[in-house]
Amino acid sequence: MSQYESSVKRIPYPQERVYAKLEDLNNLEGLKDKLPQDKIKELTYSRDEASVNVPPIGNVTLRIVDREAPKCIKLEAVGSPLPFNVWIQIIPDGEEAAKMRVVAKADINIMLRSMVEKPLKEGLEKIAEALSMIQY
Repeated sequence: MSQYESSVKRIPYPQERVYAKLEDLNNLEGLKDKLPQDKIKELTYSRDEASVNVPPIGNVTLRIVDREAPKCIKLEAVGSPLPFNVWIQIIPDGEEAAKMRVVAKADINIMLRSMVEKPLKEGLEKIAEALSMIQY
């Protein structure tokens, strides 16, 4: 498995508040207007799952498989031809702020790695940036 990480984003809200918002994927409603409409279509979600249509890849569904309050939310791809996991890590940065990083682990064969590494890293960075802009 290869691991990819976003940069660390500072969020001006306490760790517990950030975790409480992100651990329920129904709260993704606030992200819809921050997503690039030309790259992401049809975002749907429930408490434990989020699905998005990403042309030309198709539908990608992530399901929460573990919650470690208040520091980590672990998601896993469902029905993806490329198995991968995503972790949203949240750590305190004083009493009134937090730091967040998005990590992906993917089982990418060596032939595809050079083709998907750059878009994967860019995608993680965009996800982290969007999550850092939510009003918690």
